[in-house]
Amino acid sequence: MKQLIASVLLIAPAFALVTTAQAETTTKPAATKAATTTKKATTPVNKTTAAPRKKAAAATVATGAAAAAVLAPRALNADELALADRVHTGRIACELGQHVSVTKDGSNAGHFLVSGNGFNFHMAPVGTSTGVVRLEDQKSGAVWLQIANKSMLMNQKQGKRLADECMSPEQLQVAEAIKKSPPPSLLDAPGK
Repeated sequence: MKQLIASVLLIAPAFALVTTAQAETTTKPAATKAATTTKKATTPVNKTTAAPRKKAAAATVATGAAAAAVLAPRALNADELALADRVHTGRIACELGQHVSVTKDGSNAGHFLVSGNGFNFHMAPVGTSTGVVRLEDQKSGAVWLQIANKSMLMNQKQGKRLADECMSPEQLQVAEAIKKSPPPSLLDAPGK
């Protein structure tokens, strides 16, 4: 038992040094990395420290792959690309003097940058059963909904509206037409 404790006490500082050296190699330039690598090659490998090094390296690779997946937007299908063509773009006026700017992302087909006072979202179209234009930023929980006569921006994670009664010039025309000739009420009896 005493030998086990003594072994652990001797190996722990060496493990800490190896972990520190690995962290330094990820931040050093390539020339310094080569010098550090040759030092490691001449150091005898202890079997108890080799396994944790492999696990740490695998975790670093997995983290890098996850970061790359977050940075790359998802590919859109044909229906989503068709939906993206219906999105109103430009500076869109909203209630209370707010505005929302919707611009196409030039580097990612079908994706949009939605920004305004205090927010910036990278959004992609999502199909709906009702035909409403819906853009989502899944990371932040933001949703842009566009119907014929208005649009709104919501944050589902925070549970609040960020902008409401937003109308592009096309939506403003539809809203004016609805005011002049309102659609029949569902409560009106047919034939009256």
